[in-house]
Amino acid sequence: MTGGEVKPVDVDSDSDSYEPIHLPGIPDQSARVRHVPTGPFSRRAYLTRSNLNPRNFYRPIGSGATLLAAEMLTMGLAFFLVQLLTEWVVSPEDMVGRNRQMLIGLAIALGLPLANLLVGLTPGYGLGAVKRLRMRTLTATVYLGFLVTVEVAIQQSMFIAAMVFIATITGVLAMPFTESIARRMLIRLNWWGAPVLVMGHGEAVPRIVQTLKDTPILGWRPVAILDDMRSGTGTVAISNVPVVGGIEKARDFTYIVDTVLVVFPADQTAHLVEMSERLPFSRVILVPELAGMQTLWVSGVDLGGTLGLQVRKELLLRSNRALKLMLDYAIAVPAALAACLIVGLSAIWIKLVDRGPAFYAQEREGHYGKKIRIWKLRTMYVNNQVILDKHLADNPEAKSEWERFFKLRNDPRVLPGVGRFLRRTSMDELPQLWNVLVGDISLVGPRPFPYYHLDKFNKGFRSLRRSVRPGLTGLWQVSSRSEGDLRVQELQDTYYIRNWSLWLDLHILIRTIGVVLRSSGAY
Repeated sequence: MTGGEVKPVDVDSDSDSYEPIHLPGIPDQSARVRHVPTGPFSRRAYLTRSNLNPRNFYRPIGSGATLLAAEMLTMGLAFFLVQLLTEWVVSPEDMVGRNRQMLIGLAIALGLPLANLLVGLTPGYGLGAVKRLRMRTLTATVYLGFLVTVEVAIQQSMFIAAMVFIATITGVLAMPFTESIARRMLIRLNWWGAPVLVMGHGEAVPRIVQTLKDTPILGWRPVAILDDMRSGTGTVAISNVPVVGGIEKARDFTYIVDTVLVVFPADQTAHLVEMSERLPFSRVILVPELAGMQTLWVSGVDLGGTLGLQVRKELLLRSNRALKLMLDYAIAVPAALAACLIVGLSAIWIKLVDRGPAFYAQEREGHYGKKIRIWKLRTMYVNNQVILDKHLADNPEAKSEWERFFKLRNDPRVLPGVGRFLRRTSMDELPQLWNVLVGDISLVGPRPFPYYHLDKFNKGFRSLRRSVRPGLTGLWQVSSRSEGDLRVQELQDTYYIRNWSLWLDLHILIRTIGVVLRSSGAY
């Protein structure tokens, strides 16, 4: 992620930002906190008087209400569909039964959405996708267990309890999709997010601001920056977010901003980051301020009044490795059985298009540097290396593209018809389920690149990759795929290895389904 550009403020260039405090033509509002209005519309009156855009500060209410309504609608529809499919109908004469059925429907439609609201999942500003998945799963599990237990205890009917279970599970599985649609709609309408204030200085500030703006799904919208170290009389902005003054200006925002991000420079931590990677322990506690470390599964530790950071290195725990292996087999075994017919038909198609073997194996680097053979359905001509060398020699632009991505958007080696179809749908990688079953790779992990690809990475990153089993899919594939260059691949694989958890694997597997169905970034 590149840092944000520092440039003069252009208020009209970003309709999403409000007019900052000390822009030309706007009176000084430094004392406005002492004149906070009262009454039912005090916030709007205050924002209007302060030349601030009220929409920036009413978004949390509107977006939260929209997500809550979407969740309630999803759960209500799930209950209605289960009624239709199971003919769970109460006769009009049975008023007691109808009332019970209505109460059950209300409990299903309102209960879980309200529970998500109470635990902070709605609207969930600042929650990453992995933490959101974890919280959603745990909340739904507890709520489902409670609801079914109550139904069995009150009505003593296993049939009704089963209907409640099916309806709730249906709603729980559908809710992330409807929530995602609602959130993306809010982002497109420029109505998603809560205002945050960024405070600090150094190279990290532009990076943080740009990251927040490039990741709107987090819901944190930087509206102003406070920096005591910035000199000069001109008003400047970082990624169209105005720098409005020093730390003393913080009191000007106490009435309109709930969240502040305090950014500290970290100049002497590179050796500590490297040390934490090398120590062979499942938990490492680092006391100094750190930058560049993993961001998931880090918690504070009280060391007799001194703050320490506990870094949980999940992949070094034997129990987690066993759990990851169980997940691999639980999904790979049925997936491999289901894929047999597709692989067989694809192999016949390949043989009809081009003579030669239907399958292709290439040596890759595996766990601890072990050489492994990765299997794929052949999608290129047998003499593909000769074709590639000639194409790169004749086309300087293609050579530059190859050196950056090690892929070509218009690759002359690909078989017509079958080759492009298999590559766009990722079906050419189905034989790698065999690699998962024999333990060469995992379902999720860093992609096992060819050696000519790995040679472009530095030794430290290659060593980090060797510490885990490569994967059939990974964070790079679901985030960038063919559009990510070597730098992006290194950043995303490093993030995955340092922040691994079962929830991150589940998140990547879920996203893989969507990426494959959309053929995103494939060619």
